[in-house]
Amino acid sequence: MPITNVLLVDDEERFLKTTKALLEKEDCKIFTATDGWQGVEQMKSQRIDVVVLDVKMPGIDGIDVLRRIKELQPIVEVIMLTGHSTLDTAIRGLKLGAFDYLTKPCDIKELKLKIKAAHEKRSAVLEKIQKTKIDKIISHPMEAFVKD
Repeated sequence: MPITNVLLVDDEERFLKTTKALLEKEDCKIFTATDGWQGVEQMKSQRIDVVVLDVKMPGIDGIDVLRRIKELQPIVEVIMLTGHSTLDTAIRGLKLGAFDYLTKPCDIKELKLKIKAAHEKRSAVLEKIQKTKIDKIISHPMEAFVKD
């Protein structure tokens, strides 16, 4: 599997540091943000495959960050994390396009599996988009000169 670019967004710096160190051993390139606004800015400047996003943060919360991420890059997969699990928040996040939802403290093995599954889903979507573009060009060669 190719290297997965993962963005960790959490206001707990100890969590960021520890999780980054553990995930970098798993063919992941890790970007971090200590609040939602930094996370949104990272999405604008980096190619991100999977976001691990804390729900409860000062300033802008994870649900609002999720909305902004999906506006910027709709096929990026987002795993929501919270220490304050509520069914309502989980449902809202999933309805807005989150890939999955984990409760903190989460097992690092479980998080790694979720990241891998999210990356595979994103890769499958990208492959499908590419196939659709190629099929369109084959059936209508002049489409190759039309901007998306």
